Amino acid sequence: MTAGPVSIPSLAVGERVQDTLLVWDIESRSQSDGSRYAILHLANSTGRAPTAPFWSSDLHLVDGLSKGTVVSVIAEVQEYRGSKQLKVASIRPVPKEMADFSRLVPSVGDVAPWWTRLDRWSSEMAAGPWKRVVALFYDDPDFRRAYERCPASIANHHAALGGLLRHTVEVGYIAHAIAKTCAAEWDLVLAGVLLHDIGKLESYRFDGLFETTEAGALLGHVVLGALLLDRRLDELEPPLAERERWRLQHLVLSHHGALEFGSPVRPMTLEAEILHAADLASASTTNVADALRDASNFADGATVSKRIWSLDQRKVYRAPPTP
Repeated sequence: MTAGPVSIPSLAVGERVQDTLLVWDIESRSQSDGSRYAILHLANSTGRAPTAPFWSSDLHLVDGLSKGTVVSVIAEVQEYRGSKQLKVASIRPVPKEMADFSRLVPSVGDVAPWWTRLDRWSSEMAAGPWKRVVALFYDDPDFRRAYERCPASIANHHAALGGLLRHTVEVGYIAHAIAKTCAAEWDLVLAGVLLHDIGKLESYRFDGLFETTEAGALLGHVVLGALLLDRRLDELEPPLAERERWRLQHLVLSHHGALEFGSPVRPMTLEAEILHAADLASASTTNVADALRDASNFADGATVSKRIWSLDQRKVYRAPPTP
């Protein structure tokens, strides 16, 4: 059996590391005397770690490396100002075609359980316009292959291969509970759950580093999703009634809730409000859970974290272990 990638968060000071890693980022800095140095942030599916600085005399070791380069690394774990870093003894590029990116970038792992739940929901939809539109996408093998790999974000919630699929199912569970409470039209809510983030397939690249595409930067995933939905609806025979089309488009366009968060229109229907609330709940609770798991957010022995950007600079509280 092939050994898994080295667990970066579990590395101990003094430990030797020899593994294939991904250059997640490169910081190039200057000293007061004008000389340059570089710090690489190396990653695999378990996490990331900075290197010790490559000073001017060592910069030749990282010449030609860039974000997204796969590298074979030999290093020793050191401690600097309370944080761990990798003191690199050897680093050399590895051809991308030889790399297993499921070991190099975050992943939710086996996606089959998420598909099982999602497909069951889809199969239980009543025959009608919402089921027909969902089938346009989810009966398409190419769409499913892309969707099960796409992250839900680049560096925020569910930023992992398969993250979008997992997020979609989480939104579905939350939305279903709210819809039952509010007596909303569940099939329409579910259609919104399954379609609200389809624009992320065109907003993100995830064949190495997670990056925003040019279209994603210019338009954002909400607008791209509405445009993609519009194109596919033109293929539907018989076509949807105009008002049915509007209601679906409204779910996609309003799911971020406000203009400052990317939605050109605020939720105006019960189903749109439920979708927005469920989407936000999945994202925000995942960010809190991730923040609590990340030891780098806490000083040694601290129960209150530093401020965390993904939580709008809030802090989180981690209760000490029960004696």
